[in-house]
Order: sequence, then C-alpha cells, then structure tokens
Amino acid sequence: MLRLLLLLLLARLQSCNPRPPSVLPEEDSEDMRTEALRRLLEVFGIEDPPRSPHHIKQPPQYMVDLYNTVAGADGITKDPDILEGNTVRSFLDKTHSDEMHFLFILSSVAKNERILTAELHLFRLRTKVAEGPFYKRHHFCQVSVYQVLDKNKLDSFEGKKLLAARLITLQGSGWEVFGITQAVRDWMEEDSSNHGLLVTVRGLGSAPVDPSMVRFASGRDHHESKKPMLVLFTDDGRRGAALPISSLPGQANPPTLLSGARNARSLDQFLPCQRQLLSVDFEEIGWSGWIISPKSYNAYHCKGSCPFPLGENMRPTNHATVQSIINALKLTPGVSSPCCVPDKLFSINLLYFDDDENVVLKQYDDMVAGSCGCH
Repeated sequence: MLRLLLLLLLARLQSCNPRPPSVLPEEDSEDMRTEALRRLLEVFGIEDPPRSPHHIKQPPQYMVDLYNTVAGADGITKDPDILEGNTVRSFLDKTHSDEMHFLFILSSVAKNERILTAELHLFRLRTKVAEGPFYKRHHFCQVSVYQVLDKNKLDSFEGKKLLAARLITLQGSGWEVFGITQAVRDWMEEDSSNHGLLVTVRGLGSAPVDPSMVRFASGRDHHESKKPMLVLFTDDGRRGAALPISSLPGQANPPTLLSGARNARSLDQFLPCQRQLLSVDFEEIGWSGWIISPKSYNAYHCKGSCPFPLGENMRPTNHATVQSIINALKLTPGVSSPCCVPDKLFSINLLYFDDDENVVLKQYDDMVAGSCGCH
C-alpha cells in the first residue's frame, strides 16, 4: 500500500549518483515503511493521522469555496498571495442551544500558530416582514458581539467586552461576518478564559427588537451548512519543509521497489534531464478517510542526466556549467556531473478533518516540481 509513498521518499533520498540499490530484509523493509509514513506526516505538519469522522460529514461550504478559490482541482496553489498565512481553521459552535451564546473549542490550534485574523460567521435566517410603527420608522438594527468574561455577570459591563458591532437591515438573510481577533488571541494565551461569545440585537437608540424579526441559525436545530462558525486565519511558521535523511533506516542502500531498477537507472544516464510524473494518491497511502481535497496530486520528479556540454534547454546554473566542464576534463578527481533537480517548486493545499472533526485548509510549500534543471 505504501509503495508510492516509498517511491516519493526515495526520490528525495537518492543523490545524482547513488550506489547500486539493494533489497533490504523484510523486517527492515517494514521499518522503512513505518518511518517513511511518519516522515510524510512531518512534511504535512501532523503528529498522528487524524481519525476519520465517525459519520459522513459535509465540510462547511465556506471552506470548500475558499479551497476552490485558493487551489485548483489538483490542490496546486493558484496564487500564493490569496491566502493570509498558511492555515485556515473552521470551528462549529459547541453549545448546541437556541440562545445567542456561542462556544468554540480551540484545543486543536497549535501554540506556535500565529493568529492573524479571527471571524465569527453567523447565518441570518429569513423572517416574516416586520410590521408596526417601530418598523415603519426604522429599517436597521444593531448586532453586537461580546467576549464573555463572566457567565454570571452578562447583564453588567464586568461580564462582557464588546468586540464588534454593526448595523444591519431588518429584512434580509445570509451570512454575517464579525471580526473577533483579539478575543481569540486572549483565549490562546489562557485556555480557561474562553467562556464563549454573546450576540445581542437592539434597535437604534437601544430600542428593543422583536426577536422573531432578526434570527440567526443556532448550533442545534439548523442544517450543518448554516451553523455558527469561527474561522481562524493563522500561520504556523512552516516554510519549505524538507525531509532530513540522516536517520532514515537503510539510507545508504535504499531498497529497490521495481525489478528493473538497475537497468532503468543505467538507461537514465542517456536521457536528458526532464520532469516526469509522480502521482501521490492519498487513498493508497491510507489517508483518504480524513483528507477532503485533493484525493491525489502530481508531485512530479526530475530524472535524467546532465551531460557535457550543458545546453540552455537544461536550465543550468553557472555553477553547474563550470562543474560539468571540470567533470568532463577530469581536472579535479571526485567531481561528479551536475544533478537533475527541481529548479522551481509549487505549493499545494490540503482540505481535511482534524481530530476534533473541524475542517482545516493548510498550504504546504515546495511540494510540486514545477520544472527541472541541471544544478
């Protein structure tokens, strides 16, 4: 099942002129598979594979739409400047009540993640047309979002802190978004301070408003796609993660996975440096239960020789050109020919469920070989 995973890792482990491969004993091969899977999780910044959701869940449409805006069907980033930071996390309300009190559990957010922006997403339900003298004179109401400081003192200034307030029309429906970044930063500094959020609706001049006129979907009785949601834009500081090879078992003589590997390797010496397909299938790896999109992607890999003289089509660096000359003329013993390696790398995006069944969009740098050259 992990054959493709091992191929991906071996492509990262092998140098331009590796030693002839050999087949490891079965127990060592199994150790290699286990270590390879662990290292792949490290590349994706995950300690353990998240559990698959207990039942079939639909990810929030907002997260699906954001993924489609940021990435293509293959997960490759369309524009690196679209996403703020490299991680977007969504959390559904855990109070499951009809009250305007919302609670989001943030235990899955790593301590090293920098909170850039936090948004409360509330879906406003369609209501009956407002009638009466008040609604003829006023067409707006004020929605206020408070950080709960003390659940027992919500009627006083000591029990809550205003985070955001906005006027909305008395008619209409759809999503309303409120910025609550500072509250989330407070919660991340001290977990016990997270007592949730309180939302109030008042008329202009603090006049009361009939609750049936302005209603938001709750976390209990409404469709999954309309439930209250907290969205975090964060950055975990990971940039261009690479696979260290010093501690991989069998790294000096990695096992061959293809019977014709030796012959294929000898033929590679006559092929020019070029990009070739390398499909990574998450179902084959065993991750399809928690990864939403993409189901697979093409990482590509670079293969072929860099013979003297290096042409422009091989995209050589000046250093590679000099190295190829030294190698061809044998001016210095032990100098090999340049390597066929990626000279442009693209990022990919994963949309997945974490252990708490929250949906996460994360961007990973340097995951796809965009082009190859002799270096």
